[in-house]
Amino acid sequence: MNATDRPAYGHSGVVGGLLMACHPGPAAAVTVLVTVLAAAAGHDGRGCLLIAAAVLAGQLSVGWCNDAVDAARDRAAGRSAKPVVSGAVGTTAVWGAATVALVLAVPLSLACGPLAGSVHLVGVGAAWAYDLGVKATALSWLPYAIGFAALPAFVTLSLPGSPWPAWWVVVSGALVGVGAHLGNVLPDIGSDLAVGVRGWPQRLGPARVRLLLPVPLVAASVVLALAGPPPGTGGSGAVGSGAVGPVAVAVAVVTAVTGALLGRRRPEVPFIAAIAVAAIDVAMVVWRGAAIT
Repeated sequence: MNATDRPAYGHSGVVGGLLMACHPGPAAAVTVLVTVLAAAAGHDGRGCLLIAAAVLAGQLSVGWCNDAVDAARDRAAGRSAKPVVSGAVGTTAVWGAATVALVLAVPLSLACGPLAGSVHLVGVGAAWAYDLGVKATALSWLPYAIGFAALPAFVTLSLPGSPWPAWWVVVSGALVGVGAHLGNVLPDIGSDLAVGVRGWPQRLGPARVRLLLPVPLVAASVVLALAGPPPGTGGSGAVGSGAVGPVAVAVAVVTAVTGALLGRRRPEVPFIAAIAVAAIDVAMVVWRGAAIT
């Protein structure tokens, strides 16, 4: 173990450092939203717990991989809030945690069914590909789109009979993923460019990213509101029937645009807005009771 790998704060500090290095907010948010979607899709308690465990393991692995890969860049950019940069935890420990979480994600995912598990692992693999280098290319949006689109597919394919999800749910997930990517990268565009990371948002620049960010988020809500099954075909009707669809879209518009505007002074807000729009979309599906298969 070299100096950069030696934790500065003892064992309790290592645990706290690992907790912060996993990106706990996004990991928890994604896990909770997917679990709610699973319950709405008809999974029983055991199924929901298994899906939650698989998604959480995957998200933890991605978060730890991200901080481990970016350790040198984060030091160069002076991101002292990062646990590896502050010395709370070493790079080796973070890599170890990422590996363990990834190994656990495999059996947990496949326990939901071979096809469902494979789809989820494709999404996790796309996120790892982002961390390992795609983030610095013009295709940096693609792993986010794949990863978020895979989540509703994982939920439905885990049901008896392994039904594929409705296309509109997958498209909406991919659009939310693109918006989440823009919001997640926005605060770090300047420092990313300084250390040579030139992904899609970095090439656009912060001003264009703020303008573009609401577009995929609102589009995701519009797709959910308009592209569901026609009224009377099952459940309580189409996602877009009645007042719920228009109201949800209006709330999503306000949330996404407000997040983008506040991003001028608070760069972290647009990513929070992206997660909020994802929650609105999940709530829209749950409230209307429309099947997502």
